[in-house]
Amino acid sequence: MLDLSVVVPLLNEEESLPELAAWIDRVAQAHQYSYEIIFVDDGSTDDSWDVIQKLRSANPNIKGIKFQRNYGKSAALNEGFKATNGYVVITMDADLQDSPDEIPELMHMIREEKFNLVSGWKKKRFDNRITKNLPSKFFNGVTSRMSGIKLHDFNCGLKAYNYKVVKSVEIYGEMHRYIPVLAKNAGFKKIGEKVVQHQARKYGVSKFGWNRFVNGFLDLLTVQFIGQFAKRPMHFFGLLGAFLFFIGFIFVSYMVICKLIWWDAYGIVNRPPFYISLTLILMGTMFFLSGYLAELIVRNAPERNHYYIDEKLGL
Repeated sequence: MLDLSVVVPLLNEEESLPELAAWIDRVAQAHQYSYEIIFVDDGSTDDSWDVIQKLRSANPNIKGIKFQRNYGKSAALNEGFKATNGYVVITMDADLQDSPDEIPELMHMIREEKFNLVSGWKKKRFDNRITKNLPSKFFNGVTSRMSGIKLHDFNCGLKAYNYKVVKSVEIYGEMHRYIPVLAKNAGFKKIGEKVVQHQARKYGVSKFGWNRFVNGFLDLLTVQFIGQFAKRPMHFFGLLGAFLFFIGFIFVSYMVICKLIWWDAYGIVNRPPFYISLTLILMGTMFFLSGYLAELIVRNAPERNHYYIDEKLGL
């Protein structure tokens, strides 16, 4: 097993790749790490893959995965994690805003201090304060409170993992923001944080979009639900359905009893509670059936992602 695997997802970063690869190599050589760099090209439209091929010919420690089209950062990390062979796995962005000089300390925290996962915290940022920094603080605060994981920067691309973590979590959709939550749900409790250096972007443009915050909160609800009920959806849907059905049934029973006692004076169908009760009974039945169907799906669906990979290097 290698000492270190560095997974770098990228999209249109041809200018920064040679500098990043050389920087990681210098750090690894200085500390005598056996290592690999896995570049995952997420459907770039520039010459990023050509650059990766040239880097591979000069350095056999560099490997690559090329998607046929853009799938997103989560897909890139998921495939990169599958390919790793290092005891410590470190992820970083390809835009040179993450510093490879942080690698030795992150390695120490995983190997010597026995953390399962260490997340970077860009305490001092060079991003736009209004469009990125303030929304990120709000987003991270909500995520920390809901997940119970005390981190300041869930979305930092610079993270370190014990190899068991990356082989245990499945990342899809846009769940890369919640890898610490996924790791916690998988039973990895020792999650730490390290203040890391954030550098101004040197090449290219940011891939940031406002839609990531909307999608991020929806993904947070998803990952929280999956963490608690993925293997037992009937416990959620069935309980909710039974509760609604019970409330509706009680109301209907009460009105039926009143009708039997005061037959001529008491009407049922002209009372709003009657229709509310029927609605609750129908909703309860639908939730119960949803839980039953979800239980069947969970027990029969294969748990894997599938992406079209155009080419691989060294893997």
